Amino acid sequence: MNEAAQRLGSDDQARLLAGGMTLIPSLKHRLLAVSELIDIARLPDLQEIRVQADAVWVGAAVKHQQVAAHAELAQALPALAELAGLIGDPQVRARGTLGGSIANNDPAADYPAAVLALGATVVTTQRDIAADDFFLGMFTTALAPGEVIRGVRFPRARQSAYAKFRHPASGYAMAGVFLADFGAQGRRVAVTGATDAVCRWPQAEAAWQAGQTPPPFAHEGLLSDIHAPARYRAHLTGLMYAQALKQLR
Repeated sequence: MNEAAQRLGSDDQARLLAGGMTLIPSLKHRLLAVSELIDIARLPDLQEIRVQADAVWVGAAVKHQQVAAHAELAQALPALAELAGLIGDPQVRARGTLGGSIANNDPAADYPAAVLALGATVVTTQRDIAADDFFLGMFTTALAPGEVIRGVRFPRARQSAYAKFRHPASGYAMAGVFLADFGAQGRRVAVTGATDAVCRWPQAEAAWQAGQTPPPFAHEGLLSDIHAPARYRAHLTGLMYAQALKQLR
C-alpha cells in the first residue's frame, strides 16, 4: 500500500486502478491519458469488511456486490447493503469498489450519499477525513496528490434508509436520498443525483426531527440536463425522501 502511494505521489499522471468502472471508459474514449496504472485491487488491507459494536469498516477495494451480500453488515447497517445492491447492474457491482466511487465523487453516485448521511470517516494513507469535509464539489474531493483511500469507517445508525429514482439506462441516481437516525445525536439527510455534488439537506433534517414535512428541495447546484430539468429533480428528491421515510416506518 505504501509503495502504491509513493508511486502515485511521484507522478501526477499516474492513476490507481481498482474496479476501473470510471477509469477504463475514460481511457477508452481518450478523455484521460495516464503514464502508469497502479493496480491496487488485490491489496489485502483494502479488502476487509469488519463489523464492530459501534462502527462498520469497509476497505477501499471492497466491491459493491460484496457489501450487498455481507450478512453481518446487512444486520448492522441494512441501508448500506441495500444501497450497494442498487448500484448500476450486476457487472458493475462485480467490479466497482467503494474507494473508487467516493474518490471519483460523481454527482449521481450512490455511495457518497451513504458516507455523508452516516457521517462516516474516510481513512487514507495520510489522515482521517470527516465526510462533511471530504466531498468538495463535482468530481472533487479533499484528497491530496499521492493520498490513497484505505477504507471508510461508518458509524452504526439507530435507523437508516435509502431511496433513489434510477436512470433507466445507467442505473445512476437521478435523485437519491439517504436518511440516518442517530437518536439523541441527531438525524442526517444526504441527497445525491439531483445536484452538482452530494449534499446535506438541513431543512429535511430539521423537519424530520420535528415530525413535519420538509419544504420543497432547493439547492443552488440543482442539475438540469437532457435527462431531467432542475424542477423535476427537485420534485424527485422530495418523493425519494418520503419513500426513504416510509421504509423506516
